[in-house]
Amino acid sequence: MTGVTDHLPADWRDALLLGRVELAVGPTPVLVREGRVLDISDFAATTADAVATSGLAEAQGVDLGPLEDMDFAVSWDPASAGATHLLSPLDLQCVKASGVTFAVSAVERVIEERARGDAQRANEIRAQLAERVGADLSAVKPGSAEAMKLKDILIADGLWSQYLEVAIGKDAEIFTKTPVLSSVGWGDFVGVRADSDWNNPEPEVVILCAADGRAVGATLGNDVNLRDIEGRSALLLGKAKDNNASAALGPFVRLFDDGFTMDDLRAAEISLEVRGEDGFVMRGASSMSLISRDPLDLIGQTVGKAHQYPDGFALYLGTMFAPIQDRDAPGQGFTHHMGDRVRVASERLGVLENTVTTSEQAPPWTLGISGLMRNLAARGLLGVSA
Repeated sequence: MTGVTDHLPADWRDALLLGRVELAVGPTPVLVREGRVLDISDFAATTADAVATSGLAEAQGVDLGPLEDMDFAVSWDPASAGATHLLSPLDLQCVKASGVTFAVSAVERVIEERARGDAQRANEIRAQLAERVGADLSAVKPGSAEAMKLKDILIADGLWSQYLEVAIGKDAEIFTKTPVLSSVGWGDFVGVRADSDWNNPEPEVVILCAADGRAVGATLGNDVNLRDIEGRSALLLGKAKDNNASAALGPFVRLFDDGFTMDDLRAAEISLEVRGEDGFVMRGASSMSLISRDPLDLIGQTVGKAHQYPDGFALYLGTMFAPIQDRDAPGQGFTHHMGDRVRVASERLGVLENTVTTSEQAPPWTLGISGLMRNLAARGLLGVSA
């Protein structure tokens, strides 16, 4: 049996978890409460509707049994293919991401830009820039007078970059990570383009928000990044970030309540582990306490009078983890190999685990909005949610 309980929050029996599973009838929203899995499709047809409907925490549903007894399919065990598929917890929500929200990642983006996608050249630039720029950035509040003073100094030194503009300027980088319904979940394959030679996972906290911008919960995410492609030009961000299976989330969204609050999220520690079939192991960690922009500020820069999300949205909050550990040759840094097992973990959110393949070889994305609507209509669920 391939269970998910060892990938759940340490206190998962006391947590309210929102997710989606693939049942015989189609994608189905579920609520995990007191350790039991409830099919809440009669309460809300989608997780987007569930978040928008009052009384979600007390929602009734068809009891599918204890979570610990459920058998789930995982990419690293072909024998589990016939088991229940734990989907990404997102369906109709727009998937957004914020970038360069930690000083370390800002430095790495500057390095990518100057190296033009050359990993070996990046190592040389890193030695020149990291100490000078990294120390200053970590002590500066974005948009402050001190930040503008630092900007002037860096321009004078010839070190200014568009990445530093979003790192310490007043405006955050907010972009669309992946189309509606295209994200993948716990146990799935994650994809990197076959033509990328320098890429890495980005372990992040992802906040789920209702249409009004209210933060309702959080999950873990892997914002897969192609460093060589974005490094050639920031205008290639879409090609670097939005590919088949390049956005992973899960295993569940933990809903905010008295036992799990935004302050818990602000204090979260995020760990990353990559294990290759070649025996390579890389570990790292980042702390949300070091983020340069508060999560509520990032939400406020995503939704408002200038931009609405009627079905809500999920927002990747960025990462401070930028892997530079050499893997294949000295000075070449880290890049994925096919078959890598990637684990993103946090005590209060659980563990998101996936296997790396190419975007071309990952299961294709086939269920779009029209297909989901046809499925829900056939099940008589389109008039269920408020």
